[in-house]
Amino acid sequence: MSTLEAARDRWAMRIIAAVSAAVVGLVAYLVMRPGGTMAPGVSVLPAVNATLNGTAAVLLTAGWLNIRRHNVAAHRACMLGAFGASTLFLVSYVVYHARAASVPFAGQGWIRPVYFFILITHIVLATVIVPLALTTIYRALRGELWRHKRIARVTLPIWLYVSVTGVLVYLMLHRP
Repeated sequence: MSTLEAARDRWAMRIIAAVSAAVVGLVAYLVMRPGGTMAPGVSVLPAVNATLNGTAAVLLTAGWLNIRRHNVAAHRACMLGAFGASTLFLVSYVVYHARAASVPFAGQGWIRPVYFFILITHIVLATVIVPLALTTIYRALRGELWRHKRIARVTLPIWLYVSVTGVLVYLMLHRP
């Protein structure tokens, strides 16, 4: 790697770190601030968010299957589609939590610790996936395929877990 490429890589990693910190900080602030009431027009957003998470999970799986079959173009399209779905999810999630209070979990009995285990692991890994996904995509777009492949092996299962558990959290909160 040349000096110019190394400098560009350092700047990219700084930008990824700054964007990741801003995203995680904003979401943490919105989720942890005092609750209010449900604002008009946002009640549909949890279902939209679950759909976007489910879409990301399907696209991640399809992208993985395509790269296993050496179909690079389809892999790239699926992974960028998953990133797009996850980005739209994040925007919708921020809009929802900027306008509405968090929904408390009403379940009782054995499901309660299961829900909180899923929720806590989802939250922790959702904070981790932001810089991982951005770095993985950056490496691929730069053509640094060996570095992309190395980090993608960590990113994919975490991103898939976050997407699937996002749907599960929605179902546990919003479905009887």
